[in-house]
Amino acid sequence: MKIKVQTLDAAEKGDIELNDEIFAVEPRADILHRVVTWQLEKRRGTARGTRERSDVARTGKKFGRQKGGGTARHGDRRAPIFIGGGKAHGARVRDFNPSLNKKIRALGLKMALSSHAKAGSLVIMDSLAVAENKTKTLVGNLEKLNFGKTLVIDGDMVDNSFALAAGNLHKVNVMPAVGANVYDILKHDTLVLTRAAVEKLEARFNG
Repeated sequence: MKIKVQTLDAAEKGDIELNDEIFAVEPRADILHRVVTWQLEKRRGTARGTRERSDVARTGKKFGRQKGGGTARHGDRRAPIFIGGGKAHGARVRDFNPSLNKKIRALGLKMALSSHAKAGSLVIMDSLAVAENKTKTLVGNLEKLNFGKTLVIDGDMVDNSFALAAGNLHKVNVMPAVGANVYDILKHDTLVLTRAAVEKLEARFNG
């Protein structure tokens, strides 16, 4: 699969051959849904469970006589209304750490990349260097390229000048190739990969 390589100035820089096993996989909604659901559930924190009346260490002896004491008919001191008693309807420990087969996760990432390639919203950049790290310069470049909400993936590290220039742009998100994931790729209108990112992603699947 061949795709044109561009620069931030909207100039062409030749072609690049993409691996069809990574960028030309037919997307399946069920696989993408499973991976996104797994990813979002992995983000959720597990609440610390509170101690309820069966968990606190207090006497189980009845508080007083059933009648004639002049007080309410309490059972034991573990009741929630007493200091040191158990919490009523407290937080329970819930497990949000599901498992998903590595092959399914890898297939989901391939399908997410392929969905952008199929829709024509995959862009390969030769370099991300921005002159003088200026946000104004980058905004002008993005207007020429007519990008919407964009995810930019670089190689080992994101180009420093681009990261500084894009820091205040809420429609542009950047990450290194190691952080590429299905959820972030799918929620952006445009996916931008550098040559280094393509090499890293292909090595990730082949390694």
